Amino acid sequence: MDLIIQAVGAYFAESTPIVIFNTVVGALFSICFLYQVVFFFVGWLRGEVKQPPAKKLHTYAFFIAAHNEEAVIANLVRSIKAQDYPEELIDVFVVADACTDETARVAREAGAIVYERNDLARKGKSWVMDFGFKRILEEYPGKHEAFFIFDADNLIAPDYVRVMNDTFDQGYLAITSYRNSKNFGSSWVSSAYATWFLREARFLNNSRMLCGTSCAVSGSGYLISAKIVEGMRGWKFHTLTEDIQFSTFCAIHGVRIGYAPAEFFDEQPVTFAASWKQRMRWTKGFYQVFFTYGKHLAKSVAVFRRFAAYDLLMTIAPGMLLTLLSILSNGTFLVVSSLSHGFLATDAELQTAVASLLMTFVFMYGTFFVMGLLTTVIERDHVHCRPAWRKVANLFTFPLFMFTYVPITVAALFMKVDWVPTPHNVAVTLDDVVGDGA
Repeated sequence: MDLIIQAVGAYFAESTPIVIFNTVVGALFSICFLYQVVFFFVGWLRGEVKQPPAKKLHTYAFFIAAHNEEAVIANLVRSIKAQDYPEELIDVFVVADACTDETARVAREAGAIVYERNDLARKGKSWVMDFGFKRILEEYPGKHEAFFIFDADNLIAPDYVRVMNDTFDQGYLAITSYRNSKNFGSSWVSSAYATWFLREARFLNNSRMLCGTSCAVSGSGYLISAKIVEGMRGWKFHTLTEDIQFSTFCAIHGVRIGYAPAEFFDEQPVTFAASWKQRMRWTKGFYQVFFTYGKHLAKSVAVFRRFAAYDLLMTIAPGMLLTLLSILSNGTFLVVSSLSHGFLATDAELQTAVASLLMTFVFMYGTFFVMGLLTTVIERDHVHCRPAWRKVANLFTFPLFMFTYVPITVAALFMKVDWVPTPHNVAVTLDDVVGDGA
Protein backbone atom coordinates (compact mmCIF):
# COMPACT_ATOMS: atom_id res chain seq x y z
CA MET A 1 0.00 0.00 0.00
CA ASP A 2 2.86 2.40 0.83
CA LEU A 3 4.39 1.77 -2.59
CA ILE A 4 1.09 2.58 -4.28
CA ILE A 5 0.72 5.80 -2.32
CA GLN A 6 4.29 6.79 -3.15
CA ALA A 7 3.76 6.01 -6.85
CA VAL A 8 0.57 8.08 -6.96
CA GLY A 9 2.28 10.94 -5.15
CA ALA A 10 5.20 10.88 -7.58
CA TYR A 11 2.83 10.84 -10.56
CA PHE A 12 0.98 13.94 -9.39
CA ALA A 13 4.19 15.70 -8.41
CA GLU A 14 5.59 15.32 -11.91
CA SER A 15 2.35 15.95 -13.80
CA THR A 16 1.01 19.23 -15.15
CA PRO A 17 -2.32 20.64 -13.85
CA ILE A 18 -4.20 19.64 -17.01
CA VAL A 19 -2.91 16.06 -16.76
CA ILE A 20 -3.92 15.90 -13.10
CA PHE A 21 -7.36 17.28 -13.98
CA ASN A 22 -7.87 14.71 -16.74
CA THR A 23 -6.74 11.90 -14.46
CA VAL A 24 -9.14 12.93 -11.68
CA VAL A 25 -12.09 13.28 -14.06
CA GLY A 26 -11.36 9.93 -15.69
CA ALA A 27 -10.98 8.18 -12.35
CA LEU A 28 -14.18 9.74 -10.98
CA PHE A 29 -16.17 8.73 -14.06
CA SER A 30 -14.80 5.18 -13.92
CA ILE A 31 -15.52 4.77 -10.22
CA CYS A 32 -19.08 6.07 -10.56
CA PHE A 33 -20.12 3.86 -13.47
CA LEU A 34 -17.92 0.78 -13.17
CA TYR A 35 -20.82 -1.15 -11.64
CA GLN A 36 -22.67 -0.97 -14.97
CA VAL A 37 -19.84 -2.95 -16.58
CA VAL A 38 -20.40 -5.58 -13.89
CA PHE A 39 -24.12 -5.49 -14.66
CA PHE A 40 -23.36 -6.14 -18.32
CA PHE A 41 -21.42 -9.32 -17.60
CA VAL A 42 -24.07 -10.49 -15.14
CA GLY A 43 -26.81 -10.02 -17.74
CA TRP A 44 -24.73 -11.69 -20.44
CA LEU A 45 -23.38 -14.69 -18.53
CA ARG A 46 -26.40 -15.48 -16.36
CA GLY A 47 -29.04 -14.92 -19.03
CA GLU A 48 -32.62 -13.86 -18.40
CA VAL A 49 -34.11 -13.99 -14.95
CA LYS A 50 -36.75 -16.70 -14.44
CA GLN A 51 -39.49 -16.96 -11.84
CA PRO A 52 -41.46 -20.04 -10.78
CA PRO A 53 -45.02 -20.30 -12.14
CA ALA A 54 -47.49 -18.21 -10.16
CA LYS A 55 -49.66 -19.94 -7.59
CA LYS A 56 -52.50 -17.50 -8.25
CA LEU A 57 -53.95 -15.73 -11.27
CA HIS A 58 -54.25 -12.13 -10.13
CA THR A 59 -56.66 -9.47 -11.38
CA TYR A 60 -55.30 -6.53 -13.38
CA ALA A 61 -56.28 -3.25 -14.97
CA PHE A 62 -54.45 -1.85 -17.98
CA PHE A 63 -54.17 1.93 -17.78
CA ILE A 64 -53.55 3.76 -21.08
CA ALA A 65 -53.14 7.51 -21.42
CA ALA A 66 -54.03 8.65 -24.96
CA HIS A 67 -53.92 12.02 -26.70
CA ASN A 68 -55.06 11.93 -30.34
CA GLU A 69 -54.06 8.29 -30.79
CA GLU A 70 -56.82 6.99 -33.07
CA ALA A 71 -54.22 5.53 -35.46
CA VAL A 72 -52.65 3.19 -32.90
CA ILE A 73 -54.90 2.71 -29.86
CA ALA A 74 -56.99 -0.14 -31.27
CA ASN A 75 -53.95 -2.34 -31.98
CA LEU A 76 -52.82 -2.06 -28.36
CA VAL A 77 -56.26 -2.87 -26.97
CA ARG A 78 -56.53 -5.88 -29.30
CA SER A 79 -53.10 -7.16 -28.22
CA ILE A 80 -54.29 -6.97 -24.61
CA LYS A 81 -57.51 -8.79 -25.45
CA ALA A 82 -55.44 -11.52 -27.16
CA GLN A 83 -53.48 -12.44 -24.01
CA ASP A 84 -53.12 -16.09 -23.02
CA TYR A 85 -54.61 -15.15 -19.65
CA PRO A 86 -58.22 -15.34 -18.45
CA GLU A 87 -60.03 -12.41 -20.03
CA GLU A 88 -62.32 -11.95 -17.04
CA LEU A 89 -59.28 -11.07 -14.89
CA ILE A 90 -58.24 -8.13 -17.10
CA ASP A 91 -59.90 -4.75 -17.63
CA VAL A 92 -58.63 -2.17 -20.11
CA PHE A 93 -59.01 1.53 -19.30
CA VAL A 94 -58.21 4.32 -21.75
CA VAL A 95 -58.19 7.97 -20.74
CA ALA A 96 -58.72 10.04 -23.88
CA ASP A 97 -56.98 13.24 -22.85
CA ALA A 98 -58.08 16.44 -24.62
CA CYS A 99 -58.50 14.53 -27.86
CA THR A 100 -59.64 16.25 -31.03
CA ASP A 101 -59.86 13.02 -33.05
CA GLU A 102 -61.72 9.72 -32.70
CA THR A 103 -59.48 8.14 -30.05
CA ALA A 104 -62.34 7.59 -27.58
CA ARG A 105 -64.64 5.97 -30.15
CA VAL A 106 -61.93 3.72 -31.59
CA ALA A 107 -60.85 2.59 -28.12
CA ARG A 108 -64.44 1.75 -27.12
CA GLU A 109 -64.99 -0.20 -30.31
CA ALA A 110 -61.83 -2.19 -29.59
CA GLY A 111 -63.21 -3.18 -26.17
CA ALA A 112 -61.77 -0.64 -23.71
CA ILE A 113 -63.50 1.26 -20.92
CA VAL A 114 -62.97 4.90 -21.87
CA TYR A 115 -62.84 8.03 -19.75
CA GLU A 116 -62.62 11.43 -21.44
CA ARG A 117 -60.61 14.22 -19.85
CA ASN A 118 -60.40 17.86 -20.98
CA ASP A 119 -58.23 19.60 -18.40
CA LEU A 120 -55.99 21.89 -20.45
CA ALA A 121 -54.48 23.54 -17.37
CA ARG A 122 -52.76 20.40 -16.07
CA LYS A 123 -51.03 18.82 -19.03
CA GLY A 124 -48.97 15.68 -18.95
CA LYS A 125 -49.25 11.95 -18.45
CA SER A 126 -48.91 12.16 -14.69
CA TRP A 127 -52.07 14.24 -14.37
CA VAL A 128 -53.91 11.85 -16.67
CA MET A 129 -52.83 8.99 -14.40
CA ASP A 130 -54.05 10.83 -11.32
CA PHE A 131 -57.42 11.49 -12.96
CA GLY A 132 -57.84 7.93 -14.25
CA PHE A 133 -56.73 6.16 -11.07
CA LYS A 134 -59.18 8.15 -8.98
CA ARG A 135 -62.03 7.23 -11.33
CA ILE A 136 -61.11 3.55 -11.33
CA LEU A 137 -60.74 3.38 -7.53
CA GLU A 138 -64.10 5.08 -7.13
CA GLU A 139 -66.01 3.03 -9.70
CA TYR A 140 -64.28 -0.34 -9.26
CA PRO A 141 -63.21 -0.40 -5.58
CA GLY A 142 -61.04 -3.37 -4.66
CA LYS A 143 -61.46 -5.13 -8.01
CA HIS A 144 -57.89 -4.89 -9.32
CA GLU A 145 -54.75 -6.08 -7.56
CA ALA A 146 -52.39 -4.16 -9.81
CA PHE A 147 -52.27 -1.71 -12.70
CA PHE A 148 -50.28 -2.01 -15.94
CA ILE A 149 -49.18 1.38 -17.27
CA PHE A 150 -48.96 1.68 -21.06
CA ASP A 151 -48.83 4.31 -23.78
CA ALA A 152 -51.28 4.16 -26.66
CA ASP A 153 -48.62 3.33 -29.26
CA ASN A 154 -47.49 0.16 -27.50
CA LEU A 155 -48.11 -3.50 -28.35
CA ILE A 156 -47.66 -6.47 -26.01
CA ALA A 157 -46.63 -10.07 -26.61
CA PRO A 158 -49.35 -12.74 -26.08
CA ASP A 159 -47.69 -14.05 -22.90
CA TYR A 160 -47.04 -10.62 -21.40
CA VAL A 161 -49.55 -10.78 -18.54
CA ARG A 162 -48.70 -14.39 -17.68
CA VAL A 163 -44.97 -13.62 -17.39
CA MET A 164 -45.63 -10.48 -15.34
CA ASN A 165 -48.05 -12.42 -13.14
CA ASP A 166 -45.31 -14.92 -12.26
CA THR A 167 -43.19 -12.09 -10.88
CA PHE A 168 -46.06 -10.20 -9.23
CA ASP A 169 -46.97 -13.40 -7.43
CA GLN A 170 -43.58 -13.20 -5.67
CA GLY A 171 -44.80 -10.14 -3.78
CA TYR A 172 -43.33 -7.18 -5.71
CA LEU A 173 -45.18 -3.88 -5.45
CA ALA A 174 -43.82 -2.63 -8.78
CA ILE A 175 -42.38 -4.45 -11.80
CA THR A 176 -40.86 -3.28 -15.06
CA SER A 177 -40.62 -5.35 -18.25
CA TYR A 178 -38.69 -5.91 -21.49
CA ARG A 179 -39.00 -2.82 -23.69
CA ASN A 180 -38.55 -3.53 -27.38
CA SER A 181 -39.35 -1.31 -30.39
CA LYS A 182 -41.85 -1.77 -33.19
CA ASN A 183 -40.03 0.50 -35.67
CA PHE A 184 -36.32 -0.28 -35.30
CA GLY A 185 -35.68 0.18 -39.02
CA SER A 186 -37.59 3.43 -39.58
CA SER A 187 -34.53 5.69 -39.27
CA TRP A 188 -31.12 6.00 -37.63
CA VAL A 189 -32.88 7.76 -34.74
CA SER A 190 -35.42 5.02 -34.07
CA SER A 191 -32.66 2.39 -34.31
CA ALA A 192 -30.61 4.19 -31.67
CA TYR A 193 -33.59 4.41 -29.31
CA ALA A 194 -34.32 0.71 -29.82
CA THR A 195 -30.73 -0.27 -29.05
CA TRP A 196 -30.69 1.77 -25.87
CA PHE A 197 -33.93 0.24 -24.57
CA LEU A 198 -32.81 -3.31 -25.39
CA ARG A 199 -29.62 -2.63 -23.44
CA GLU A 200 -31.61 -1.13 -20.56
CA ALA A 201 -33.87 -4.19 -20.32
CA ARG A 202 -31.27 -6.96 -20.62
CA PHE A 203 -28.14 -5.43 -19.11
CA LEU A 204 -29.58 -3.06 -16.52
CA ASN A 205 -32.97 -4.14 -15.19
CA ASN A 206 -32.45 -7.85 -15.81
CA SER A 207 -29.03 -7.65 -14.14
CA ARG A 208 -30.41 -5.66 -11.23
CA MET A 209 -32.98 -8.38 -10.68
CA LEU A 210 -30.34 -11.10 -10.83
CA CYS A 211 -28.17 -9.19 -8.35
CA GLY A 212 -31.03 -8.72 -5.90
CA THR A 213 -31.24 -4.95 -6.13
CA SER A 214 -34.07 -2.69 -7.31
CA CYS A 215 -34.89 -1.88 -10.93
CA ALA A 216 -36.32 1.30 -12.46
CA VAL A 217 -39.51 1.83 -14.42
CA SER A 218 -39.26 3.71 -17.68
CA GLY A 219 -42.01 5.39 -19.69
CA SER A 220 -44.45 2.55 -20.06
CA GLY A 221 -44.65 -1.21 -19.77
CA TYR A 222 -44.62 -1.44 -16.00
CA LEU A 223 -46.86 -2.63 -13.19
CA ILE A 224 -47.82 -0.92 -9.95
CA SER A 225 -49.59 -2.69 -7.11
CA ALA A 226 -53.05 -1.38 -6.29
CA LYS A 227 -51.80 -0.97 -2.72
CA ILE A 228 -49.55 1.88 -3.86
CA VAL A 229 -52.25 3.56 -5.94
CA GLU A 230 -54.80 3.20 -3.15
CA GLY A 231 -52.30 4.56 -0.62
CA MET A 232 -51.72 7.66 -2.75
CA ARG A 233 -55.41 7.87 -3.69
CA GLY A 234 -54.34 8.47 -7.25
CA TRP A 235 -50.90 9.46 -8.55
CA LYS A 236 -48.66 12.01 -6.83
CA PHE A 237 -45.59 12.20 -9.07
CA HIS A 238 -45.79 15.20 -11.38
CA THR A 239 -42.34 16.03 -12.73
CA LEU A 240 -41.63 15.83 -16.47
CA THR A 241 -40.39 12.27 -15.84
CA GLU A 242 -42.94 10.83 -13.43
CA ASP A 243 -41.59 7.33 -14.06
CA ILE A 244 -38.05 8.04 -12.84
CA GLN A 245 -39.47 10.13 -10.00
CA PHE A 246 -41.46 7.09 -8.86
CA SER A 247 -38.38 4.86 -9.22
CA THR A 248 -36.32 7.29 -7.14
CA PHE A 249 -39.02 7.43 -4.47
CA CYS A 250 -38.95 3.63 -4.27
CA ALA A 251 -35.15 3.54 -4.01
CA ILE A 252 -35.15 6.04 -1.16
CA HIS A 253 -37.81 4.17 0.83
CA GLY A 254 -36.51 0.67 0.22
CA VAL A 255 -39.32 -0.47 -2.10
CA ARG A 256 -37.77 -2.99 -4.46
CA ILE A 257 -38.94 -2.76 -8.07
CA GLY A 258 -38.79 -6.11 -9.84
CA TYR A 259 -38.19 -7.06 -13.46
CA ALA A 260 -39.87 -9.65 -15.66
CA PRO A 261 -38.82 -10.63 -19.22
CA ALA A 262 -42.32 -9.87 -20.49
CA GLU A 263 -41.95 -8.23 -23.89
CA PHE A 264 -43.74 -5.17 -25.19
CA PHE A 265 -43.11 -2.95 -28.19
CA ASP A 266 -42.84 0.82 -28.21
CA GLU A 267 -42.88 3.30 -31.10
CA GLN A 268 -39.72 5.42 -31.29
CA PRO A 269 -39.37 8.91 -32.78
CA VAL A 270 -38.19 8.85 -36.38
CA THR A 271 -36.87 12.38 -36.88
CA PHE A 272 -34.05 14.03 -34.98
CA ALA A 273 -36.25 17.06 -34.25
CA ALA A 274 -38.88 14.90 -32.50
CA SER A 275 -36.12 13.07 -30.66
CA TRP A 276 -34.56 16.34 -29.50
CA LYS A 277 -37.86 17.54 -28.01
CA GLN A 278 -38.50 14.26 -26.25
CA ARG A 279 -35.00 13.93 -24.82
CA MET A 280 -35.02 17.57 -23.73
CA ARG A 281 -38.11 16.75 -21.66
CA TRP A 282 -36.48 13.62 -20.26
CA THR A 283 -33.27 15.46 -19.37
CA LYS A 284 -35.14 18.36 -17.77
CA GLY A 285 -37.19 15.83 -15.80
CA PHE A 286 -34.00 14.13 -14.63
CA TYR A 287 -32.74 17.50 -13.39
CA GLN A 288 -36.01 18.04 -11.52
CA VAL A 289 -35.70 14.67 -9.82
CA PHE A 290 -31.97 15.11 -9.13
CA PHE A 291 -32.36 18.51 -7.45
CA THR A 292 -35.41 17.32 -5.50
CA TYR A 293 -34.26 13.88 -4.39
CA GLY A 294 -30.48 13.94 -4.80
CA LYS A 295 -29.73 14.62 -1.14
CA HIS A 296 -32.26 11.99 -0.05
CA LEU A 297 -30.63 9.40 -2.32
CA ALA A 298 -27.20 10.32 -0.94
CA LYS A 299 -28.52 9.93 2.60
CA SER A 300 -30.05 6.58 1.74
CA VAL A 301 -26.67 5.44 0.42
CA ALA A 302 -24.67 6.77 3.37
CA VAL A 303 -27.03 5.83 6.21
CA PHE A 304 -28.97 2.79 4.99
CA ARG A 305 -26.32 1.37 2.59
CA ARG A 306 -28.90 0.98 -0.17
CA PHE A 307 -27.17 0.18 -3.43
CA ALA A 308 -30.43 0.85 -5.31
CA ALA A 309 -30.24 4.46 -4.11
CA TYR A 310 -26.67 4.76 -5.42
CA ASP A 311 -27.75 3.22 -8.74
CA LEU A 312 -30.60 5.71 -9.12
CA LEU A 313 -28.34 8.59 -8.10
CA MET A 314 -25.94 7.67 -10.90
CA THR A 315 -28.91 7.31 -13.28
CA ILE A 316 -30.32 10.79 -12.67
CA ALA A 317 -27.01 12.58 -12.11
CA PRO A 318 -25.95 14.64 -15.15
CA GLY A 319 -22.91 12.52 -16.03
CA MET A 320 -22.64 14.11 -19.44
CA LEU A 321 -21.80 17.39 -17.72
CA LEU A 322 -18.63 15.76 -16.43
CA THR A 323 -17.68 14.82 -19.99
CA LEU A 324 -18.50 18.33 -21.18
CA LEU A 325 -16.42 19.82 -18.36
CA SER A 326 -13.44 17.75 -19.48
CA ILE A 327 -13.87 18.80 -23.12
CA LEU A 328 -14.26 22.51 -22.27
CA SER A 329 -11.34 22.49 -19.84
CA ASN A 330 -8.95 20.88 -22.28
CA GLY A 331 -10.24 23.02 -25.15
CA THR A 332 -9.89 26.24 -23.17
CA PHE A 333 -6.40 25.25 -21.99
CA LEU A 334 -5.40 24.49 -25.56
CA VAL A 335 -6.69 27.79 -26.99
CA VAL A 336 -5.40 30.05 -24.24
CA SER A 337 -2.01 28.33 -24.05
CA SER A 338 -1.60 28.48 -27.83
CA LEU A 339 -2.27 32.22 -27.83
CA SER A 340 0.37 32.71 -25.13
CA HIS A 341 3.08 31.42 -27.52
CA GLY A 342 4.65 29.07 -24.99
CA PHE A 343 4.36 31.34 -21.94
CA LEU A 344 1.58 29.37 -20.19
CA ALA A 345 2.33 25.91 -21.51
CA THR A 346 5.05 23.98 -23.29
CA ASP A 347 4.59 22.19 -26.59
CA ALA A 348 4.46 18.89 -24.68
CA GLU A 349 1.60 20.19 -22.51
CA LEU A 350 -0.29 21.38 -25.58
CA GLN A 351 0.12 17.98 -27.17
CA THR A 352 -1.23 16.41 -23.97
CA ALA A 353 -4.36 18.57 -24.17
CA VAL A 354 -4.88 17.67 -27.84
CA ALA A 355 -4.38 13.99 -27.05
CA SER A 356 -6.85 14.22 -24.17
CA LEU A 357 -9.54 15.73 -26.42
CA LEU A 358 -9.00 13.08 -29.07
CA MET A 359 -9.01 10.28 -26.50
CA THR A 360 -12.25 11.58 -24.99
CA PHE A 361 -14.05 11.35 -28.32
CA VAL A 362 -12.42 8.04 -29.24
CA PHE A 363 -13.24 6.52 -25.85
CA MET A 364 -16.87 7.69 -25.97
CA TYR A 365 -17.38 6.53 -29.54
CA GLY A 366 -15.70 3.21 -28.84
CA THR A 367 -17.71 2.62 -25.68
CA PHE A 368 -21.04 3.25 -27.38
CA PHE A 369 -20.00 1.25 -30.45
CA VAL A 370 -19.15 -1.78 -28.34
CA MET A 371 -22.34 -1.31 -26.33
CA GLY A 372 -24.42 -1.27 -29.52
CA LEU A 373 -22.55 -4.19 -31.06
CA LEU A 374 -22.85 -6.49 -28.05
CA THR A 375 -26.48 -5.55 -27.47
CA THR A 376 -27.34 -6.25 -31.11
CA VAL A 377 -25.50 -9.58 -31.16
CA ILE A 378 -26.68 -10.91 -27.81
CA GLU A 379 -30.26 -9.70 -28.25
CA ARG A 380 -30.42 -10.47 -31.98
CA ASP A 381 -33.60 -12.57 -31.60
CA HIS A 382 -35.35 -9.43 -30.34
CA VAL A 383 -34.09 -7.10 -33.09
CA HIS A 384 -36.91 -6.90 -35.63
CA CYS A 385 -35.64 -4.69 -38.38
CA ARG A 386 -36.54 -3.95 -41.98
CA PRO A 387 -34.34 -3.22 -43.90
CA ALA A 388 -31.69 -5.58 -42.54
CA TRP A 389 -28.78 -3.24 -43.40
CA ARG A 390 -30.06 -0.84 -40.74
CA LYS A 391 -28.73 -3.19 -38.05
CA VAL A 392 -25.19 -2.72 -39.33
CA ALA A 393 -25.50 0.99 -40.01
CA ASN A 394 -26.88 1.52 -36.52
CA LEU A 395 -23.64 0.27 -34.98
CA PHE A 396 -21.88 3.34 -36.41
CA THR A 397 -24.67 5.91 -35.93
CA PHE A 398 -25.66 4.84 -32.41
CA PRO A 399 -22.55 6.48 -30.86
CA LEU A 400 -23.29 9.70 -32.79
CA PHE A 401 -26.84 9.68 -31.42
CA MET A 402 -25.48 9.32 -27.89
CA PHE A 403 -23.05 12.23 -28.49
CA THR A 404 -26.05 14.52 -28.99
CA TYR A 405 -26.90 14.12 -25.31
CA VAL A 406 -24.01 16.50 -24.57
CA PRO A 407 -25.70 19.63 -26.01
CA ILE A 408 -29.09 18.40 -24.75
CA THR A 409 -27.69 18.15 -21.22
CA VAL A 410 -26.55 21.77 -21.39
CA ALA A 411 -29.65 23.14 -23.11
CA ALA A 412 -32.05 21.46 -20.68
CA LEU A 413 -30.20 22.97 -17.74
CA PHE A 414 -31.03 26.53 -18.82
CA MET A 415 -34.09 26.31 -21.09
CA LYS A 416 -37.72 26.09 -20.06
CA VAL A 417 -39.15 22.75 -21.15
CA ASP A 418 -42.86 21.94 -21.25
CA TRP A 419 -44.59 18.62 -21.65
CA VAL A 420 -45.37 18.09 -25.33
CA PRO A 421 -46.99 14.84 -26.56
CA THR A 422 -45.05 12.80 -29.10
CA PRO A 423 -47.22 11.96 -32.15
CA HIS A 424 -47.55 8.27 -33.04
CA ASN A 425 -48.34 7.09 -36.54
CA VAL A 426 -46.85 3.59 -36.87
CA ALA A 427 -50.13 1.66 -37.01
CA VAL A 428 -48.87 -1.92 -37.11
CA THR A 429 -49.92 -5.15 -35.47
CA LEU A 430 -47.72 -7.51 -33.50
CA ASP A 431 -47.53 -9.84 -36.51
CA ASP A 432 -46.26 -6.93 -38.63
CA VAL A 433 -43.47 -6.25 -36.12
CA VAL A 434 -42.18 -9.79 -35.53
CA GLY A 435 -42.99 -11.21 -38.98
CA ASP A 436 -40.73 -11.72 -41.97
CA GLY A 437 -38.38 -8.90 -41.06
CA ALA A 438 -37.26 -10.43 -37.80
